[in-house]
Amino acid sequence: MKCTWREGNRIQLLENGDNYYPALYDAIDHAQQRVILETFIWFEDDVGRQLQQVLLRAARRGINIEVLLDGYGSPDLSEPFVNELTTAGVVFRYYDPRPRLLGMRTNLFRRMHRKIVVIDNTVAFVGGINYSAEHLTSYGPEAKQDYAVRVEGPIVEDILQFELENLPDNAPAKRWWQRRRHRPEENRTPGEAQALFIWRDNNDHRDDIERHYLKMLAKARREVIIANAYFFPGYRLLHAMRNAARRGVSVKLIVQGEPDMPIVKVGAELLYNYLLKGGVQVYEYRRRPLHGKVALMDDHWATVGSSNLDPLSLSLNLEANLIIHDREFNQTLRDNLQAIIREDCVRVDESMAPKRTWWNLGKSIVVFHFLRHFPAMAGWLPAHTPQLSQVKPPIQPEIETQDRAETEHPGVKP
Repeated sequence: MKCTWREGNRIQLLENGDNYYPALYDAIDHAQQRVILETFIWFEDDVGRQLQQVLLRAARRGINIEVLLDGYGSPDLSEPFVNELTTAGVVFRYYDPRPRLLGMRTNLFRRMHRKIVVIDNTVAFVGGINYSAEHLTSYGPEAKQDYAVRVEGPIVEDILQFELENLPDNAPAKRWWQRRRHRPEENRTPGEAQALFIWRDNNDHRDDIERHYLKMLAKARREVIIANAYFFPGYRLLHAMRNAARRGVSVKLIVQGEPDMPIVKVGAELLYNYLLKGGVQVYEYRRRPLHGKVALMDDHWATVGSSNLDPLSLSLNLEANLIIHDREFNQTLRDNLQAIIREDCVRVDESMAPKRTWWNLGKSIVVFHFLRHFPAMAGWLPAHTPQLSQVKPPIQPEIETQDRAETEHPGVKP
């Protein structure tokens, strides 16, 4: 399928689980026919159990519900937890579940990293927020700072169509010679309340999200703000950021200063000298771990989604973003990010960047060239093709054999 710019949408920015979960649960409670939910992480904590109960209520009202979880991101939901959903009629699938090796998860690459919910053909949610208590500010210092959007209007039809075409048995098989590079969709009549749904896959849309970022940076005239949790992009995007800054555009980058994984900051720091030298303003967010994947340009363009700007998201994972062209939304996101910069960030200067030694220069050159060619190399890994596995509903006990049937357990069907 090919999505186009849609007009006449209502788009709401949702910050953290505090805003996201209530809006989502309310929308599911008002579903009339269908709910499709995809996510990378669903934990069996307070938030996860709340989502389970909301879906159970909908399923018991006769709503058709389909769930897709990533096998790496959500490996630990208990059998009773899942059985309660499947017994109620929820279709429950895992993307590429694989057995652990010596207790370690081995399916590191080609993750289903999207966070999408579609309710009927009226409401959709797209963003970076998973289903776990760590997305609530009450979680404490380790709570994640993140964003999603709630949308109504014509764009929901595109998101629903995308979901329907990607359900098992619906997606047409393609041979390698049938694949083509998809060109970023032009907004030929810029206006208000416009939205475009974009995604990254391993077929025709391998670099769509990155190319929209590159195009945005090339068109910027006044300001660009990028807030991204895992920032380690290829050379093209780094070069585009510097080029924009050298044209006089105010380019601000917000990265993690209190990362959930220490290696994230180590990687970003390798790029500091290159960015600072080119005039890019870099800020480390210090209040708590940053998990957002958002950006804005000038006074209309913005994006919110699941895609980080790192090799996994740009080269391997299945991702989805919403691109928005709307003055009011752009200003709402700008106000939020400007407040974060003002109150919770430290601006990086040369004293915080790695020292300019021949060793560090050599490392940076190697990193740049590795990242520049990483998408091509990453396409070779892993050798296996990811699979979808559906969890069977438990076998329902018959009245006369209830005791025996209660000992049976569900399996997983490839």
